[in-house]
Amino acid sequence: MENKELRNAWEFAEHTGISIFLTGKAGTGKTTFLKTLKEHSSKRMIVVAPTGVAAINAGGVTIHSFFQLPLSPYVPGTTFKDRYDFGKEKRRIIRTLDMLVIDEISMVRSDLLDAIDNVLRRYRDPTLPFGGVQLLMIGDLHQLTPVVTPRDEELLRPYYDTPYFFGSHALQQTSYVTIQLTHVYRQQDQAFIDILNHVRDGVPTAEDLARLNARCKPMFIPKAEEGYIRLTTHNRMADSYNDNELHKLPGKRYVFKAEIEKEFPESSYPADVNLELKQGAQVMFIKNDPSPSHLYYNGRIGHVVGFEEGKIIVKCPGDDYTISVEPAEWENTRYAINEETKVIEPQVLGAFRQYPLRLAWAITIHKSQGLTFEHAIIDASASFASGQVYVALSRCKSLEGLVLASQIQPRNIIGDARVNDYIARQQSEAEKSIEALPALKEEYYRTQLYDLFNFMPLFAAEQQLHRLLLEYFRQFPKLTNYHGTVIDQLKQKVIDVALRWRSVIQQTSVEGLHEPAFLERVKRSAAYFVTGLEEMLPDAIEKTKMASTNNKRGMQLFDERYKDLWLAYLSKDRLLRTMEETPFTVSAYMQAKQEATLDAMDVVMPGSRPRKRKSSVASPVSTSSTERTTPKAAKAPRVSTYVQTYTLFRQGKTPQQIAEERHLALSTILSHLVPYVSSGQISADKIIDGEKVKAIRHAIAQLPENATTEDRKAACPPGVTPAEFYFILKSMPTNE
Repeated sequence: MENKELRNAWEFAEHTGISIFLTGKAGTGKTTFLKTLKEHSSKRMIVVAPTGVAAINAGGVTIHSFFQLPLSPYVPGTTFKDRYDFGKEKRRIIRTLDMLVIDEISMVRSDLLDAIDNVLRRYRDPTLPFGGVQLLMIGDLHQLTPVVTPRDEELLRPYYDTPYFFGSHALQQTSYVTIQLTHVYRQQDQAFIDILNHVRDGVPTAEDLARLNARCKPMFIPKAEEGYIRLTTHNRMADSYNDNELHKLPGKRYVFKAEIEKEFPESSYPADVNLELKQGAQVMFIKNDPSPSHLYYNGRIGHVVGFEEGKIIVKCPGDDYTISVEPAEWENTRYAINEETKVIEPQVLGAFRQYPLRLAWAITIHKSQGLTFEHAIIDASASFASGQVYVALSRCKSLEGLVLASQIQPRNIIGDARVNDYIARQQSEAEKSIEALPALKEEYYRTQLYDLFNFMPLFAAEQQLHRLLLEYFRQFPKLTNYHGTVIDQLKQKVIDVALRWRSVIQQTSVEGLHEPAFLERVKRSAAYFVTGLEEMLPDAIEKTKMASTNNKRGMQLFDERYKDLWLAYLSKDRLLRTMEETPFTVSAYMQAKQEATLDAMDVVMPGSRPRKRKSSVASPVSTSSTERTTPKAAKAPRVSTYVQTYTLFRQGKTPQQIAEERHLALSTILSHLVPYVSSGQISADKIIDGEKVKAIRHAIAQLPENATTEDRKAACPPGVTPAEFYFILKSMPTNE
């Protein structure tokens, strides 16, 4: 990226965990940056926006639909009863999310941001703002503002000083940087840019107003071929103007009805359901041309010159050719996880098909957001919202290309002192953060390494289950005492050791953290904790599954605490196993953590929706035992994920076929089969090619016992995959 500010934004987004408020004047590249990030970032992200149309334009979903929030204001302190009331798929997405992108953040009210924080804490880390998710907030506070009704304002006034997003209590607890883009790509005339900047800040000079008002021509009637569009403050003004102009045209009126497929909410319709046109009508394209020709773009003005079968013929000012416009498609999506790649992807719920055109003699300033016009007539005499005049003026590429229908008075330029004060404060803080960027990147590496050996959430889950047993399950004194012993052992063998090891990580120099010897020590530490956890938790989880009580509240809490502990153990165990074999890098760690979490959730919460539970819980998975059916279990008892894989293999299916059928990675399937090879129930050469088995075992045997995993892997022939190597390594008797 040539632009330094955009490059800084990329560095913060991709290589740190610091949240970002990306702002800037109209036409500075905010939308382009979001597109680039979505295409090239290695982080798992979702994009949300406050309105349906904004979400469709950003390629995301609405805030309310994703987080299942009511339309009513959120009152701080509101609690939710059930942590498992989201569907499994959404829980999986939230638990493995790296970044939440919120587009058009200027429209997001402070209470809505706190509602998002509430949901993320519920499904992730309750001690961290937004559950520890990195935020990327994109928007311009000098443009669109949050909608606050008098009733909402009265309700929220006791809790918030301002309705703007920066009034969010959670955001005020969050470390974030403001990056302001300053290079304007839309306008080239510096004098016009200076005028726009002054209007944006709410401090236009007398000279600015004089130059603007020199463009005031109340009786101006443009020639049709010039393609002027009128920007108005209210919908009724724009609609009335378009209807009148269409009525003036002679000839037949054509009506094109949109095709709506499956789920597509009316509030998110990106175009007119019934598009009414005549030959000669002035229209605006509302979508970019997806063809290689790129004949039109969102906001381009033209005129209808004819109609053909399935096409509308449009000619734009200055062109010596016409454009044959065909229907376009917009998708309504939701996020889902691709079971093969484990990547968060948009999943199409419905489609809206219509010609990407709208009548364009007039448009509201609000709907012109993000568009660029060569020629525009601005009627802002009835402006009523902060930033409205600035948005209108900044749609124009040049001062010469705009005409004012009425003079702009100082009262028409509505500013907000709260916004100006906030931006000023953030700008000074941003400069400090940018100076510290290299250190922040290294700190991010250290933080991720530190997180690998953070066992406090697991320890807390065990403590919470123990307290629950003490309160509601007194009829199981041995079980309760057993968990007390497990807590003592966990503290001694895991927590205390981890704290000492994390202290070493904290004190090691930046260079030292990347040294091969240190990274090998990281692997050995992971192996130590795998062994330590396996000595205590699988047996405790297995024995606890039988516990029950007639107390309804006790069973509800037990279901939650049991799942929390089981999920925390499985995900940590699988993560440590992966990092025991993989050199530590931030990207490798993040991917391993996500996949470990997803695999664990598939075991703990296999259904697509949370189950109604009475007095039993699901049983845990361990490599040493298969599951037993619990009292009052479902009709078909659930089977260990390892046993499911083994059963399919005994039926004659290959590991690759099993991976495809179970929607798991091949490496995961091979790991399921390791215990059966180690115990002699399956021969390794029945799973992978016999020659590869010999080659891998020979390579391992030729090296000394203290050889690193990387050395052993490097000694294997080129055709051996990492999954095959680790499969043989873990299943060899010397590695049991």
